[in-house]
Amino acid sequence: MDASSGKNTRHRLNTGGNRALNSVLHIIAVCQIRDGGRGQDYYYLRKIAEGKTPAEARRALKRRLSNVVYRTLKRDRHTTLAAAA
Repeated sequence: MDASSGKNTRHRLNTGGNRALNSVLHIIAVCQIRDGGRGQDYYYLRKIAEGKTPAEARRALKRRLSNVVYRTLKRDRHTTLAAAA
């Protein structure tokens, strides 16, 4: 959905989904940005350097974190199933 105003061209994001998981990802992202580390150095500051706003950079970091969490859950599930067989 288009949510543009003036010179800003934006799209409205999907507000559905797991709100508790989104909250946890937000807290992780904010802590990584504040305290430094790989999330801040590698991803957040790089997005800022590309000209993204802080909110857009934080959103990109949250997407990256969700991918990491998903891969970890998937790997753990595979390990558990392999051990049970």
